[in-house]
Amino acid sequence: MAKKSWMYSVLEAVQYEMRADKNMVWFFELTPPVAATPGKPVINLEKEFGRNRVVNTGIDEMWMAAATLGAGLAGSKAVTYIPYQGNCMCFQIIQNHAGKLRSMTGGVASMPIVYILEMTGQTPGFGGQHSDYEIDSYYMHIPGVKTVIPSTPADAKGMMVSAIRDPDPVVYLYPAGLRELMEEVPDDQYSTPLDKAAVRVVGSDITIVSSGGGMPDVLDAAEQLKAQGMKPEVIDLRCLKPMDTDTLVRSVQKTKRLLTVDQSYYTLCPGAEVIARVAENVDGARFKRVAFPDSAPPASPEMFLWMRPNAGHVVAAAKKLVG
Repeated sequence: MAKKSWMYSVLEAVQYEMRADKNMVWFFELTPPVAATPGKPVINLEKEFGRNRVVNTGIDEMWMAAATLGAGLAGSKAVTYIPYQGNCMCFQIIQNHAGKLRSMTGGVASMPIVYILEMTGQTPGFGGQHSDYEIDSYYMHIPGVKTVIPSTPADAKGMMVSAIRDPDPVVYLYPAGLRELMEEVPDDQYSTPLDKAAVRVVGSDITIVSSGGGMPDVLDAAEQLKAQGMKPEVIDLRCLKPMDTDTLVRSVQKTKRLLTVDQSYYTLCPGAEVIARVAENVDGARFKRVAFPDSAPPASPEMFLWMRPNAGHVVAAAKKLVG
């Protein structure tokens, strides 16, 4: 076991699966599948497996999404890495085809494919045209497609293994603001379920739920709240579809207060679905959500960071909700 970054953990999982399955392919543009971490060998999928299996395409996200889908239908496991400027370009292929073909073929079609969608636009400096404050809500809305968003390197590896081995399409969201995270990750191959949330902090006063890029600030806020005498319970969704309703309900039955925190637009953010599911199952609970305003992110880094939910916002909302 060694300390590994988010992307090193992902490529380590992919490397193992590509060595085990000679028909598995990877499609990419602009961002080569290369990662390094101190004390470990450099992973370079293109160099190891060759350009017939690791394909550097033109800048055409629709083609990449369609080629990945076609490879899956032909019987090959396939993964594509689509950078931030193209993660909505491929929506039509995933929504109208990948999510429906199993149903359209009467359950015959199997598509072991993974769409890694980079969310770099949740960090300052990209402007509204390259922001990523909606794709989690977009993709978690598609029947027939699993949508996951790991927030730790360990989950990034385990959930990538599960995604590659799953017979149905998986949208695998990469909150690129987490690219500098490092933690101990097992060297052996292992899988993490694609339908289970993770309780990161156990508490009894309030349930705070977040995912992806929101988790570091939520965990920071939880430490601040504990220092002030509050006992927050923190849940990392990890899986947006299917959502782990049972874990959410059990927590709020205990705390009777639910705060959701999203790096997503306020309207129809994942937290809105969390609140709806809990409200259907828990009587007498109180709710609040923190999310990015319903406005295009500005180019100014200072204004962007002012709008982006942070630990201070979480602490203030939790104290207001608990009273």
